[in-house]
Amino acid sequence: MFKNHCDLIGYIGSDPDTRQLENGTQVTSLSLATKASWKNDAGTYDSRTDWHRIVVWGKLAQFASTLSKGAHVEIEGQLRHRTYQKQIQAGKKTVAVDVSVAEIHASAIRKLDRNGSSANSGEEDVSEGAPE
Repeated sequence: MFKNHCDLIGYIGSDPDTRQLENGTQVTSLSLATKASWKNDAGTYDSRTDWHRIVVWGKLAQFASTLSKGAHVEIEGQLRHRTYQKQIQAGKKTVAVDVSVAEIHASAIRKLDRNGSSANSGEEDVSEGAPE
């Protein structure tokens, strides 16, 4: 048995970036901040904020594009890894560097805002199967 499932609750860090591929498929990407806090040995609290890259496809991408920076959301999806080459300038030479990216391919988004800080107020749950 295998399972690749992520369930994150956090705040959107910047307005989503939406684009349309050549085949007409809509893709929205956004950043999500999650926070963990704990009591350290000195008895005070420490915290760490982690940033996650979220990729949303199809009709769910249309909904994700209506969200705005600061929206409180729950995102469900699969963790995916990909690698690509990026050309960088190193002095007079151009060097190819392999870049490895971890991202969540969202299959459901639930808006948790109660104050209406994002485009739609209230709670909304939208799910869609992600492409393979």
